[in-house]
Amino acid sequence: MKTVAILLSSLLLATVAQANEPAAAPAKPDLAKGGALSTQVCAACHTADGSRGSPANPILQGQHAEYLAKQLADFKSGKRKNAVMTAMAAPLSEEDIRNVSAFYASKTAKPGFAKSKDTVALGEKIWRGGIAERNVPACAACHGPTGSGIPAQYPRVGAQHGDYVEAQMVAFRSGARTNNAVMNGVAAKMNDKEIKAVSDYVAGLR
Repeated sequence: MKTVAILLSSLLLATVAQANEPAAAPAKPDLAKGGALSTQVCAACHTADGSRGSPANPILQGQHAEYLAKQLADFKSGKRKNAVMTAMAAPLSEEDIRNVSAFYASKTAKPGFAKSKDTVALGEKIWRGGIAERNVPACAACHGPTGSGIPAQYPRVGAQHGDYVEAQMVAFRSGARTNNAVMNGVAAKMNDKEIKAVSDYVAGLR
């Protein structure tokens, strides 16, 4: 009995020690593998380095790795709807997602520019101060004065394609995109003119 008690005590101590061990840190992203994946899978739509390709597709250079990883996971799970991206994300492993997201985040986004001088003032007003009468918060409150965003929470939108930003705002408003409840609520209170103005304005932020 004494031997059994000693064995049980040893097992208990070992279990407690194991439970108290810190969790293993996630593997460090491999930028070379991320770059290869970008060239093989993503380049056709986003260019090999995620730079200024078609305005219909987002610029990925300089985007937060945590945000990119979340979006790829959402595409893969179906939480974010896009037939092309769902197909592209489906075969990616967690390691693939981590690597390619870190690769794009390691790049520096090139400056962009607003296209419409007529709407710059309105876009700037909404960006900096929101729309008080409809309780629309200032975009800068979450995305930062220069549109740099906050990792994992809010994307970098400064210098992003205005056309792409506008399309996403409209999708948030209509409910076609539902993977961010905050943005659904914000966009629901904005009209076409306001969305277009602030989307074009952010393209020139730097």
